[in-house]
Amino acid sequence: MNETFELETDYIPLCDLLKYCAVTDTGGQAKYLVSTGNVMVDGEVETRKTCKIRAGQVVTGDGFEIRVVAPGGR
Repeated sequence: MNETFELETDYIPLCDLLKYCAVTDTGGQAKYLVSTGNVMVDGEVETRKTCKIRAGQVVTGDGFEIRVVAPGGR
């Protein structure tokens, strides 16, 4: 799955992004996915569940890539 996510605020917590983009069904699943080292932010493994994801960052994992953009796709 390749998706572009448009931020409505300055940032979104990593677990919320995974849940919102349907990578996981629940917040608990999202937290587990992150805590086990299965999510990367900008090519680096990220284990902080509430890491602030901002415009310009790319979140990836097994079978998904989410590009985060500013409002209006900038």
